[in-house]
Amino acid sequence: MITLNVNGKFHELDISPEMPLLWALRDTLNLTGTKFGCGMALCGACTVHLDGQPIRSCVTPVVEVRNKKITTIEAIGQTSSGANVQKAWLDLEVIQCGYCQSGQIMSAAALLASKPHPTDADIDMAMAGNICRCGTYQRIRAAIKQAAQSKSTTVKGGWP
Repeated sequence: MITLNVNGKFHELDISPEMPLLWALRDTLNLTGTKFGCGMALCGACTVHLDGQPIRSCVTPVVEVRNKKITTIEAIGQTSSGANVQKAWLDLEVIQCGYCQSGQIMSAAALLASKPHPTDADIDMAMAGNICRCGTYQRIRAAIKQAAQSKSTTVKGGWP
């Protein structure tokens, strides 16, 4: 049995310790917002937060994430940086096909949580490796900048 702390809830799962976190989230916990893209940690579609840091869940075995806080796209809006990013994404209509956007949002939220006022270089570094086949990179950058300028959204009754 593997115990995972996902979005503030503990789950006892009867799965292989070597199962990638992505499949535990999607297939076992039915949290399908995190997407499979490449399976090699190259595209960023599977990005989640582990103790607040973005990781690629497609190559991370569940045994490595026990006793750590995992946050997925389903709960990122309960954090101030996540809520600001999601609002900016909607305001600027960033999404085209949408497939990569959960990973993009997770990377952007982690950036703003650690650097509330990032430079262009900070944005480039944080978003490197998040591929958008639709090419919405200019809108992504604009949304990150808008989210950085937003007043911090107060999280009420949600999981931090």
